[in-house]
Amino acid sequence: MLTYFDLRKGVKFILDGEPYEVLEFQQIYKAQDMVVARTKIRNLISGKVLEKTFHQSDTFEEAELEKVEVKFLFSHRGKFCFCEDKNPSKRFELKEEQIGEGGKFLKPNQILTGIKFQGKVINLLLPIKVHLKVIEAPPGIKGDRAQGGTKPVILETGAEIQAPLFIEEGNIIEINTQTGEYIRRIE
Repeated sequence: MLTYFDLRKGVKFILDGEPYEVLEFQQIYKAQDMVVARTKIRNLISGKVLEKTFHQSDTFEEAELEKVEVKFLFSHRGKFCFCEDKNPSKRFELKEEQIGEGGKFLKPNQILTGIKFQGKVINLLLPIKVHLKVIEAPPGIKGDRAQGGTKPVILETGAEIQAPLFIEEGNIIEINTQTGEYIRRIE
């Protein structure tokens, strides 16, 4: 059992029968020396983020999560289709809300880590950085060079990001999937 004091960032626990992950934790002192925890938690099944206050007397069950290798197959109309890497006949779908913004950087046949809860894959651990090919890049426009300029480029997954002016069609670039930002060009 987890107590109120165990709810730190990254801890996964069961609340109302569903697994949650703690995103933020802050202790607040109230009147009469009463301490409460103000948290921001994310439902691992639906992807919804909630703000919740917990008291010192609250206890929680730790979420029993299992990791499994999965392969991304395709996406269609906000749904992403995957299969287990070792058993391609076990297919499943996740909604765009569950995966989050990083889903636009997934390419077919990419191997990822899936999170299983009660025998069912409920979410993914996306890689923090991915290498993708630029398929469309307008030419850089000369002008004010006091600051580094950026331009919109389209990647092989269809995602559009801002990249430096020197990036050209055919370049392989590294992207942070959590922020959606360009990191560097891969030589």
